[in-house]
Amino acid sequence: MSIAAVDTAPLIEADVPAPVLLTVEEAARCLRIGRTTCFGLIRTGELESLTIGGLRRVPADAPAAYLARRRAEKPAA
Repeated sequence: MSIAAVDTAPLIEADVPAPVLLTVEEAARCLRIGRTTCFGLIRTGELESLTIGGLRRVPADAPAAYLARRRAEKPAA
């Protein structure tokens, strides 16, 4: 199960499908970081996001992809 699925589980009803897009706050909660830090990752392009109208949204799989890239960058111990 992905991090996004685990952390957004309390946000969805039993009969509602999993979200495709997260708010920046939801993405920050998935990553256990602050909202400002999350916006910083978005600004630098490290965390994928898109704008719909005037709203910033993060694809539900983007936090897990960000973590996977960070883990790949980490040298083997």
